[in-house]
Amino acid sequence: MNKPKYYITTAIPYASRKPHIGNTYDIILADCYKRYKQLCGYDAYLSTGTDEHGQKIEEYAAENNMSPKEYADMVSGQVRQIWDDVGAQYDVFIKTTDKHHEKAAANLFDKFLKQGDIYKSEYEGWYCVPDETFLTDTQVVDGKCPECGRPVIRAKEEAYYFRMSKYADALLRYYEENPDFIIPESRKKEMINNFIKPGLQDLCVTRSSFKWGIPVKNDPKHVLYVWMDALINYITALGYDPENEKQPEAFTKYWPADVHFIGKDILRFHSIYWPIFLMAAGLPLPKKIFAHPWLLSGVDKMSKSRGNVIYADDLIKIFGRDGCRYYSLAEMPFSSDGTITYENVISRYNSDLANILGNLVKRTESMTVKYFDGVIPAPGEETELDRDLKETVTGAVVKYKDLMEKFMISDALDAVFTALRRANKYIDETTPWILAKTDEGKIRLATVMYNLLETIRVCAVLLKPAIPDAAEKILSALNEKGDDITRVETFGGLVPGGRVTEGEALFSRVDEAKVMEQVNAGKEEEKKPEKPEGEPEIEFDSFVKVEMRTAEILECEPVPKSKKLLKLKLDLGYEQRQVLSGIAQYYTPADLIGKKVIVVANLKPRMMMGYESKGMVLASSGEGDTVRVVFLSPDTPNGQRIS
Repeated sequence: MNKPKYYITTAIPYASRKPHIGNTYDIILADCYKRYKQLCGYDAYLSTGTDEHGQKIEEYAAENNMSPKEYADMVSGQVRQIWDDVGAQYDVFIKTTDKHHEKAAANLFDKFLKQGDIYKSEYEGWYCVPDETFLTDTQVVDGKCPECGRPVIRAKEEAYYFRMSKYADALLRYYEENPDFIIPESRKKEMINNFIKPGLQDLCVTRSSFKWGIPVKNDPKHVLYVWMDALINYITALGYDPENEKQPEAFTKYWPADVHFIGKDILRFHSIYWPIFLMAAGLPLPKKIFAHPWLLSGVDKMSKSRGNVIYADDLIKIFGRDGCRYYSLAEMPFSSDGTITYENVISRYNSDLANILGNLVKRTESMTVKYFDGVIPAPGEETELDRDLKETVTGAVVKYKDLMEKFMISDALDAVFTALRRANKYIDETTPWILAKTDEGKIRLATVMYNLLETIRVCAVLLKPAIPDAAEKILSALNEKGDDITRVETFGGLVPGGRVTEGEALFSRVDEAKVMEQVNAGKEEEKKPEKPEGEPEIEFDSFVKVEMRTAEILECEPVPKSKKLLKLKLDLGYEQRQVLSGIAQYYTPADLIGKKVIVVANLKPRMMMGYESKGMVLASSGEGDTVRVVFLSPDTPNGQRIS
């Protein structure tokens, strides 16, 4: 009998930096859900990958003396390694630099252009380079991007636009006809009230200010903008190409997607732009989009510049793969942000995995070996305690399935641990070590041990999607497969007479003091910068040849057609001069006018973007957004020599 299909996708992370645990949550969640649907008898198919084009990758590649493709391949390799480390069983890993994806994306753009959905115009406005997002005047906050907080730049360039408004009514109808299309419900209201009802603006779908992207067929100076390129990975991963008269078997079998797992910050692109692209392409829309919350570092968004980033591979070194997966899934609420700190991971790992689950399994296996020579005993007459345990376990199964279908993963796991807590209490209530002392007690003990073994079997099956390694060990010790959820819907599926193998402890408690010492030592090591390669040593006489003087910035304005340069008018006291500085991504003119700076005053003049620059403003530079101009006290006289 053919299994029903279930197609799951993750958002594809941008191949600019190694993903932290907040980014990695996407694949852990999607993999957990795939395994759950497989337990339920589905042919579940999981697609993931990396987004590899764009200005940011072009710039990072240049900084690292690599080609954009080499840089993207390097980061994509890191992403794939982390996905493998967390045990993700994905079926396809697509890279937007894959030839079949690039071809399909160019063909789809061409299709939209020919049918009048795309037109050429000119863009002028604010642009956030790190997020690759265009912003309106009202969206920009104090000259910075509202999402990432970094400075935005003024951009003006020729671009192609997609007519979003043409499909707005059809999109609203789809929302109405499919009320669970976007979950949680609050996110759907956000999209309708903030973006659709005020009137959809046409979407810029190409860029012409950089080259690293998929070129437009008949206008190659334009490359596809990130969302026109990246969003279609969900269909190109299945082999889709609009030029094909007949689509591949994978596409006809699995599309439309049953659920897109994405972070809440990219919901607008997935719930508005993506469905409209599909409508224009004449393709079915995805059935559901789950815009999950963020996993915060303490109370803040993770950021390398804040020094609060936690990586999955570092968690795995301390807590193992299952420890990393379990915390991520158990700690993330359905609709509000979760939080992660090493202290919290240690606490939950010790309480849930080591104490509640690990301790129960170890005690139950040991007692079965000790009292029944490892043979699963047949249960006898029931007591009220037995019935209460069984009701708790069967109730947990019902609750678990209901919550999983609603994508409330942390609540579903909590239902399982409620049953495990009840089982630990059941041991204390029935006192197997006392029952084992008499023949009459041993008859009762058989029922107690059977109930405990059956409880851990049921819970292991339910936990298999979240902590597959530990669940497999538990089921293996019971000689059970645990690959069918219907076998845990009724208490009593464990067959008496089978053998139980006593295994090692599943989870050993970790020492918080030792772990935090290790973590903090690692942080100190990270803070300590490596000694830069630097320049060869010079004689003092050579140094004094560099004439550095104090100056005041009188005027400042962007250099036309340049995203990096600002044109400064400096007052050195004895003269005024013009200097061009590549700091436009880090400072606005308002940040600089009136400030006192240090300028290299005897640098040979040179032409930059058609303007003469006579000098260089001193600034420190580092990774990412760490460029900082060296400012002086406001009362520093102009023209003083720095030595």
